Amino acid sequence: MTGPRSDEVSVDDAFLQAAITTRAAKEGVAQCTPAMRTHALTAMVVALKRHEDKILSANIEDVAAAKNKNLSAAMIDRLYLDPARFKAICDGVSAIAAQPDPVGRILASWQRPNGLKIERIAVPLGVVGIIYESRPNVTADALALCVRSGNACILRSGSDSLHSSEAIFTAMQEGLRESGLPEAAYYFVRSADRDFVGKMLSARGVIDVIVPRGGKSLVERVQQESRVPIFAHLEGNNHVYVHASADTDMAEKILINAKLRRTSVCGAAETVLIDHAFPAAQQLVRALLDAGCAVRGGAGMQALDARVVPASESDWQTEYLDAIIAAKFVHNVDEAIDHIRCYGSGHTEAIITQDEAVSEKFLKQVDSALVLVNASTQFADGGEFGFGGELGIATGRLHARGPVGAEQLTTFKYCLRGNGQIRA
Repeated sequence: MTGPRSDEVSVDDAFLQAAITTRAAKEGVAQCTPAMRTHALTAMVVALKRHEDKILSANIEDVAAAKNKNLSAAMIDRLYLDPARFKAICDGVSAIAAQPDPVGRILASWQRPNGLKIERIAVPLGVVGIIYESRPNVTADALALCVRSGNACILRSGSDSLHSSEAIFTAMQEGLRESGLPEAAYYFVRSADRDFVGKMLSARGVIDVIVPRGGKSLVERVQQESRVPIFAHLEGNNHVYVHASADTDMAEKILINAKLRRTSVCGAAETVLIDHAFPAAQQLVRALLDAGCAVRGGAGMQALDARVVPASESDWQTEYLDAIIAAKFVHNVDEAIDHIRCYGSGHTEAIITQDEAVSEKFLKQVDSALVLVNASTQFADGGEFGFGGELGIATGRLHARGPVGAEQLTTFKYCLRGNGQIRA
């Protein structure tokens, strides 16, 4: 269902209505068959395409408002939809529809000496609360992943993407209605009132998990205030380490892509670490600068090109989300790993090398959610993992880590079968 406007009902009343309705409907979704959920997802894709013009028109309104508020280019890029990006949204939902259903999987089974048969079985988490900011595609990803995983959900979009997100939700809700899935299990907050965020964070026993997806201030608030378990990452301060043995052309291609393909995504590289023994450091730095990326580094980096500006301590800690990168020389893989341990955010790190032993050491010793060898950090995306979409990249150590897809939105229960056993 779609929530009432903030001027129609108080925040407390609106949230209570949403929570009670959504919670009551969750079992209906969990008990649907995989075929029913697949049918619903397919119907949602059809409905999205049917309402493409309305969705893109709503997005034009959001983008115009964002420009009037002088939002950053990175924020506007996250918000913006065009026909190609809209097609990607539809393709993502289609990919989720084609996935195996994660609910009901037998994760493990064994038999005890007393004859008890034990199974660990995947089940939905329950009610998922998603709080997000300027990415309207999150609406589609979140709703589709919750349907696929048998979960109910409450979606709270940011004010910047409210019109786009509501248009996407309304279209997908039409598909839900046509497919016969419990429509009441899915709720979209149509108000930008920030009090709804606080209500969601305190809804322990009503919402089972919170997934924040947005800027540092949003995620910090969720981490500090939430009484509900969360899947979250604070920021993506990601590194690319260019080892001495790296192929120069490969290193340049990967580095440019990791930093500049889309600077506004959380998988963008923010620091490049270049081995002192790598022979083409100047080529890499100049390639970045010539591509329009500002480079901040120490004296060694500044000696490579006069356009490099001095780096400060804060640069090693910064998620720029812009065409800026920090650059540093390191003596070996151990120093690179130490730098990542000190400044990394546990999100995504990459090494470029032709030395298999070095790459294996990097893979084993770098403790981030995603670690890549000879590939761009921009693969930090659930779609690129074959998940169809994601609710974000979780950098915590419990339950979900890395891209949060449908499988990560399940937990498990134990089912025991006996034939009269009693415990002595």
